[in-house]
Amino acid sequence: MRKNQAEKGSDKESPGSILNVIFSGRMLVTFVMGFACGLPLLLTISLLQAWMKDEGVDLAMIGMISLVGLPYTVKFLWAPFLDRYIPPFLGRRRGWLIVTQILLVLSIAGLAFTDPGVKPLYVVIAAMLVTFFSATQDIVVDAFRRESLSDQELGLGSSLYVNGYRVGMLLASGGGFIMADALSFKAVYLIMAACLLPCMLATIFSREPEITAGTPKTMQEAVIDPLVEYFSRSGAIWILAFILFYKIGDTMASSMTTPFYLDIGFSKTEIGAVVKLFGFWATLGGSLAGGLIMLYIGINRSLWIFGFFQALSTAGFAVLARIGYSIPALSGVIAFENFSAGMGTAAYSAFMASITNKKFTATQYALLSSLMGVPRVIASAPTGFLAKNTGWELFFTACTLLAIPGMLLLFKFAPWNGGKA
Repeated sequence: MRKNQAEKGSDKESPGSILNVIFSGRMLVTFVMGFACGLPLLLTISLLQAWMKDEGVDLAMIGMISLVGLPYTVKFLWAPFLDRYIPPFLGRRRGWLIVTQILLVLSIAGLAFTDPGVKPLYVVIAAMLVTFFSATQDIVVDAFRRESLSDQELGLGSSLYVNGYRVGMLLASGGGFIMADALSFKAVYLIMAACLLPCMLATIFSREPEITAGTPKTMQEAVIDPLVEYFSRSGAIWILAFILFYKIGDTMASSMTTPFYLDIGFSKTEIGAVVKLFGFWATLGGSLAGGLIMLYIGINRSLWIFGFFQALSTAGFAVLARIGYSIPALSGVIAFENFSAGMGTAAYSAFMASITNKKFTATQYALLSSLMGVPRVIASAPTGFLAKNTGWELFFTACTLLAIPGMLLLFKFAPWNGGKA
């Protein structure tokens, strides 16, 4: 296992150096790129579904539109191409990023000129182009972040990326729905495309990461060598197991929270105000706090601490199931759960970035992040059946206990004393 798998260094950062890191241009660019990646996601999900519903599209067709998100789950297939070839301008990362962002803006604008009620097939094609270029942007941004930041900066960088991502999602969903009440959906999508233009400026004026580990010379080297390099490490399989299990309990619990809230008596307005709006700010606060904490204690110890709080916050839903309808109780559970989830996600992302080889960053991170999505799809599928047959309190208790395997795996490759003290 490479030494920087968890993190290098053993000295605590001084307050002055931490402030320099927080307010550096690298961190601002990281936040902006997170925004650029988060904005397109919901343009092809919730906002597009609302547009299709307004145009009278059949519900079956609206449901099938979720399949346009397939590129996000298979993005590792073309990631090697982005590692292998370097555009003749701006460098390997910024070159691909500016090309992808231009095509993404054009595809979102193209989606604006479709007509879901008349030619839904054109909508599907345009939406698929948006998700393809959005997934490609994700690949390049993940590689750019890993290569631009030192191991000690990855924690804060990941938290700022997550915060920017969530701000982008909020603009696309909440902002998009609000604007759609006053403007046409065509105008809304054109505005969303324009919102990516400042992100293109950030790409142009940012600094290209130095190539310190070389680049693949052939496509075979770009495709095969990342896998060979990764699986040649000691404990490689354990790390994959950790990525699968670290957030599995939290993910399973989250997939059933909306029917849970409704079942115990909360109105849609209360869910929107407390869970969505208040919870959004709690998540942002948690990811930012997680990034700052990682600067002091490193990724290893953060995974332990944040994982514990993440599991404890899941248990909060079991407590809420026993209490029943209570706005103060719901607010407390949401504040703690979203804050803990924000910290856990920041550490989780930083860890995955830290174990990639900079020669194959795009490919290896794309593989790991695709694997990260497996629990969300597969493990969440039977949650409705489990909740129905066990009751809410027992269901959330079981989700809490599912955090144990992921925590135990930390002994294997991220021991408490294995990173920065």
